Parts: sequence; structure tokens; C-alpha cells
Amino acid sequence: MFACLVMKRGNWREQGRDRHGRHRPKWRRVRSSSGSRDQSRYDESPEARTSTRTDGSEAGSSASSSATATAPALPGFYFDPEKNRYFRLLPGHNNCNPLTREMLQAKEQERRRSALLLEDEHPRKKAPRTGLNTSLLLQNRHLGLLPPSSYCRMIHELKVSGMRRHKLEVQSSDSSSPNTDNFRHIVADSACERVFTVNDVSHGGCKYGIMNFSGCSKGSLSVEMCDNLYFTNRKVNSICWASVSHSDSHVLLCLVSISETPGCVSLLPASLFSNSNPDQPGMLCSFKISTAWSSAWCLNPLADKTFSTGLSRHVIVTNAVTGRRQTYSISSDVLAQQFALRAPVLYNGCRSGEIFSIDLRQRSRRDHSWKACRFQQGSAVTSVRLLRDENYLLAADMLGKIKLWDIRVTRPVKHYEGHHNEYAYLPLHVNEDEGLLLAVGQDCYTRLWSLSDGHLLRTIPSPHPAGKEGFDSIPNVVFSSQLGGCKGLPGLLMAVQHDLYYYPYNSDYQDAATGGEAATGLVSER
Repeated sequence: MFACLVMKRGNWREQGRDRHGRHRPKWRRVRSSSGSRDQSRYDESPEARTSTRTDGSEAGSSASSSATATAPALPGFYFDPEKNRYFRLLPGHNNCNPLTREMLQAKEQERRRSALLLEDEHPRKKAPRTGLNTSLLLQNRHLGLLPPSSYCRMIHELKVSGMRRHKLEVQSSDSSSPNTDNFRHIVADSACERVFTVNDVSHGGCKYGIMNFSGCSKGSLSVEMCDNLYFTNRKVNSICWASVSHSDSHVLLCLVSISETPGCVSLLPASLFSNSNPDQPGMLCSFKISTAWSSAWCLNPLADKTFSTGLSRHVIVTNAVTGRRQTYSISSDVLAQQFALRAPVLYNGCRSGEIFSIDLRQRSRRDHSWKACRFQQGSAVTSVRLLRDENYLLAADMLGKIKLWDIRVTRPVKHYEGHHNEYAYLPLHVNEDEGLLLAVGQDCYTRLWSLSDGHLLRTIPSPHPAGKEGFDSIPNVVFSSQLGGCKGLPGLLMAVQHDLYYYPYNSDYQDAATGGEAATGLVSER
């Protein structure tokens, strides 16, 4: 009777199909190599039978790759290709190892960062552009097919692709207590001999001082931290160098209010941080300006000793000697500022995405007639950089967009792709002599573009993994062709957490003296 029942069930089901009409996989008996007994396996296709004849490692790798490619996405589950199984994403269902999409994204980012760091430890052989190499550039230059300006720019692009990481030791008089405070800001002066630093303090607040750099043509770079460090319990929002008595004689700090202490803008003489401790450091003053997002110093003689601060819905222009102020009311927060050199014109970037300029020679304030020009970036502007001819302006926003604007026609003429930003206050760095644009993204990657055509030349991963704190892991960078003064070395200075790194142009840095001479010769050839 049981046999009849099986026969009837076999009649209403087609051969090879189930009751829903789907194909059923076939079970086949495969004789094992030992011949002791038969083993059953799930035979899906001829390709699966072929893979069993190959080496075991190849079969395993192909199986894992195919499983990753064909694993369907299930809501609330994550497929791990290494373990070849699904895991729940919902908290509480997997108490031993709860998973979230944020954790999985962080794991993937860390895996990619480690792979890029491993690649950076070896000399880079891949040129930033296809077919770009030194011998070809020299040949085209001797044949007159390449102008000198284009030759120098492309040589710098090749140097950028070969930069390797070197850790710098900061020398200090108190060598018994190493620096364990994270860097928050680093800003170099115009000669790149000194770098003003702001470090977070573990018990709250921050400390700031000046690092002095000295480089020589033999390929060495030394860093010395000043002995006189200043501490404050308030957050530093913005920093810029100021030229009061001479070039870069002071530092302008914007301090945020905390508790009952109001915010202010402090003008500190750089000689305060000198190890020689002079008796008369120079003018030291503080201005009661609260909640300043940005600041800029004017170098034009028509507005001598004048600085600006960008506040919430206001722009204040102040004379540092007389204290006279001029206030401009706007409809958004001013997050970025820069003065032009040829004329007393201030460029401002707002949270609303608007970029506008203020001509200080215009005294009228009615109907915003003091706005010389205005255009829209599209999102909150975090940085503005005016190029040397003052006809073009670079702007970065919180959507990760970097645009080069032609101020004369108020239209973007170039886009620089690859930058990542969602809500952070991140600056832009421009070096027109080398034709380079630099920006550090919120993903902790430092990217370098060609300023002329927007080509992405290099992506440098952070030496430290991205932490849970977020902003503590974002690198701060300074790029210069003469880091350490007129006899300095070209390269990239990077501060990550409490460590300082240097990426020189020459790959044989610290190994031979010829590398530094070649680097300085390259700069002088420009």
C-alpha cells in the first residue's frame, strides 16, 4: 500500500518539478576516493561538478566569491562572505554579537584603509596619469613639445605620487613628558617656518603653542615645540596669522563662550611663544566678540591692521589698533572668510550656501548694497580660498562639493570630485606654485588634485583608524614647497591625534643627502 501511495504522489508531480512548478535539484551519488562508502552531494550545475576536480583552495575561493556575488539581500540580515552565512542586524536577536550597518560600514572602511596603508609602504610605481613618466617628460621638454610651466606642473604630480610617510619626533625641553594630547588645529605662517598648534587637553579645554621647523638641503627636517604653552578652558573655533608690526607677528584666535565666560577674539604676539622669553612681547589685546565662526586678516594698505570675524547673522570688521568696528547684518551664519590682497574686499561663505563679497570702501548698508558680488554654492560653505590673480575662488561645502568659481561671471568653471564631507568644518589648502589643491575629508582621507584640470592625483589614508570620537581622527595638514623656511623641504605635514607625520617629495628622505638636494633643485627650477 505504501508503494501505491508513492506511485500516486509521483503521478501528480512532474519529474524534476515540485508542486509549485519549480525545478528540483537532482541528488546524485558520488563515489568517494577511498571507496569505503557513497557520499551524497547537492549537484546544481556542470560548473559545480567541475569545481570539485580542481584544487581545494581554488574551489574554496571561487565558492566564497560566487557566494558573495549571488547571496541575496535579506531585510534585517547581513551576509558575511568569510563565514558564508547570514547574521541578524536587529539588536536584541543576537546578544552575543550584535551587528549594525554602521559597524559593518566601519569594518569595511578600516579594511580599505589598511590595504591602502600597505600599498603606501612600498614605492608607488603607478603614475597619477596614464603614460606620465620622467623620461617622457624630459624628452618632450628637450624637443620643445612641452612648455616649462607644464613640465614643472607634471613633475610635481609625479613627486606627489611618490610621497611616503615618515614620522617626526617633536623636540621639547621637557622630554620626560611626551605629547599625548590630540592635535585639533595646525596653521602655518606665510613662510612655513612656524606652525601654530592647538591641542585638546584630556581634562578639558585646550592648549596652544608654536612649533618651529628647520629643514636643510641634505634631506632632514627637525621640529621643536616652544616651551611657553598657553591653556584655556574654551574651544578654539578659528585661527589665522596676523601682521601687526611685521609679517606674521601675531596670531588671531576666536574663542567660544563657555558657561559664564563670554567668547572673545584674542590677538596674541607670536613672540609670547618664543623660548627666549622677551621682556616686551608686543601688543596683546582681546576683543569681546562672541560666537565667532571664522576670522581673516587684511593685508591691503587701504585697510591696514584690520581683521574680520564671521558670526551668526553678522560680519564684524574691526580695526585692531583703534577698536573701531563696522557691522554688516546678513541672514545666515558666516563659516568661512578671506580678504583679497589687491583691494580691501572680504569674501564670505555662509551656512545657507551663499558666497558674497564686501567692499570695505563702500559705506552704504541699505538693501545690502555693500555686497559687491554674490553667488550660490548649494550647501553650507566650509572654506573659501582666493587664487593669486583674484579672479577665481575655490569653495568647499558640506555636501563634499569643491568648485572653482569665476568671480567675473559668478559661474563655476571646474569641479573637483572625490571629496567627502557631511557636516564637518573642513578647510581647503592651495599651492599654486605646484598647481595642487588639497583637502581632508570626513572619511579621514587626504586627497590631492591638479588645480588646472581637477584630476585626482593621490588619496592618502590616515595612519590612524577612524575612532568613535569622529573629529579626533580627522588629520590636519599643511603643504608647502619650502617647509622650514627658504632652505626647507617640499612636502606634506600631517597631524593625526597626537602624532606628527611628514610626506616628502623625495622618496629617499632620511637615507641620503642627494634626495633633499634634488627636491630643492626642483623648486628652484620652477
